[in-house]
Amino acid sequence: MNKDEESGERTRPRSGTEGADPGNGKKGRSEEPGGGILMGRPFGVPVYVAPSWFLVAALITWVFGGQLDRVLPELGGARYLVSLFFAVAFYASVLVHELAHTVVALRYKLPVRRIQLQFFGGVSEIEKESETPGREFVLAFVGPLLSLVLAGVFYAGMYAVEPGTVPGVLLAGLMISNLIVAAFNLLPGLPLDGGRMLRAVVWKITGRPMSGTIAAAWVGRALAVAVLIGLPLLTHTGALGNATEDIGGMETVTDALLAAILAAIIWTGAGNSLRMARLREHLPELQARALTRRAVPVESDTPLSEALRRANEAGARALVVVDGRGDPTGLVREAAIVGVPEHRRPWVAVGGLSQDLTDGMRIPAELAGEVLLDRLRASPATEYLVVEETGEIYGVLSTADVERAFVAAMARPGT
Repeated sequence: MNKDEESGERTRPRSGTEGADPGNGKKGRSEEPGGGILMGRPFGVPVYVAPSWFLVAALITWVFGGQLDRVLPELGGARYLVSLFFAVAFYASVLVHELAHTVVALRYKLPVRRIQLQFFGGVSEIEKESETPGREFVLAFVGPLLSLVLAGVFYAGMYAVEPGTVPGVLLAGLMISNLIVAAFNLLPGLPLDGGRMLRAVVWKITGRPMSGTIAAAWVGRALAVAVLIGLPLLTHTGALGNATEDIGGMETVTDALLAAILAAIIWTGAGNSLRMARLREHLPELQARALTRRAVPVESDTPLSEALRRANEAGARALVVVDGRGDPTGLVREAAIVGVPEHRRPWVAVGGLSQDLTDGMRIPAELAGEVLLDRLRASPATEYLVVEETGEIYGVLSTADVERAFVAAMARPGT
């Protein structure tokens, strides 16, 4: 499946059968929380395997091993080694699916944070949105297209081997699994690739990406309900080609559980898509100039009480430490001011409460929206010096003010 959980970091998942910052390239634990094990960096994009993948690989090995026992009983216990190979080959196909999204995203100059192989397939985390509905459609379509191509390759490979042999069974299984991946991802609802394609079509027709997201997300929720109810019914009635007489109580419970998990993933992904679309819609309201506090310049040896007096007279809410030439060298942290008792403020110099100013803490007054958030994420701090194009001090931007404005914007209903 293809989660579209575009986060505040503009994360854009894509996936195979799965349900909107990098290390040194060596295998090992992820440097990002929850990333999993780093397996490599194709095209410069880190690929992680989440711990949940091992659970699914074990499940696939067990289920496929049981099927091999009926088809190739002479394998004995070796069937589980063959099944494990199938599980790895299948997820390699999922990785190809994700790499298709990644290559196109990089071609469109959209940064890809990482690819993660996880419980229900894979996800490509693309950090920016496509600029046009046409690019959005292509970006979503290439994944299922590559899965269809792989299915064709495995089908052609079946002609080169003897049927009823281990290679023949493996190729048939990989062909069918890639067809399922492609068909499932082409369903027209978020967070699947088909939902992103539907979003692009509605976006093109209406001219509003938000309208496309709303339409595709609600179709995705309808799909979640259909999967929850329909999958167990199809299995129970034998519509999927299974023999109804072989269906027992455990199979019924397993099918219902699988349907519930898939439905929950689709429903949650659709909801996340709506929330992230609202986020993007309100991002332009976050403007550095509008959120900046007026500041007064003070030299480092100025007593805190005197600096606060000057700030009150000027109607300012921030202090900027400057050198003898008036060039800013540091910012007085609000938390540090609060921590100084009032009776000690005449004896405490502002220099001891300031944070040295780095290049990352200087931001232009005209920054807004996603560009502003990206700049703040790149250089984490509690306060930033906001400057005009001329280099003149405009004021101080507090991350607390940005967070409050962000929450307020998200609380307003979308248009």
